[in-house]
Amino acid sequence: MNRLIAASISLLLVLASSAPAVTPDLTWEMLNAEVLSLYRQGQYQQGMEVAKKALKVAEQAGGLYHPTVALSMNNLALLHKAQGQYEQAERLYLFSLMLGEEARGLHHPSVATTLNNLGALYNAQGWYAKAEPLHRRALDIKEKALGPDHLSVALSLSNLAECHSNQGRYAQAEPLYQRALTIRERALGPGHPAVARSLEALAVVYQETARPDEATALRKRAAAIDAERH
Repeated sequence: MNRLIAASISLLLVLASSAPAVTPDLTWEMLNAEVLSLYRQGQYQQGMEVAKKALKVAEQAGGLYHPTVALSMNNLALLHKAQGQYEQAERLYLFSLMLGEEARGLHHPSVATTLNNLGALYNAQGWYAKAEPLHRRALDIKEKALGPDHLSVALSLSNLAECHSNQGRYAQAEPLYQRALTIRERALGPGHPAVARSLEALAVVYQETARPDEATALRKRAAAIDAERH
């Protein structure tokens, strides 16, 4: 479940993040929005075709180092990942990371987004030694660029916590999940679905550290949030 949490939030950040227009008629933005819609519908192959068009538009309009090129590669990589095509996704993420660093510098939040996504890809394959430093670097970039209480920081905290939790390092995971929960409650309100996902992740830690009552309380709260949304 933790992997699903990270993947879902990563998708939201990558595909919904703002980017400069590359054409007067907003062609790139329209294509990018279509990619998001197709992903949500599970139409990954069709989404890849549209994502490739968006990448071509970005390259032609802004050049290889335009920020929308790196973002387009991120989106295409995410679609490969959704289909279990991890090698293709990794190549795109690594190239996107290189372009982002060249275009915007080593410490730009967009670089942190790519680091998060690459880390999530490694985490999904059980490559925790590769994933952990990427999540740490992403967290450091976001805290310095956006502030320690920014909503995007909660994503990096959750991703790093997940990396620890998947290795049974619950003592390290717990404070990270708790901090992510606090940020989301303040930014989104206590009844937001993202808060429910944080509650579920923290409940896993409590369950695995012999605190079943606390875990149950968190799961009930998460379930109540979800019930109000349906």
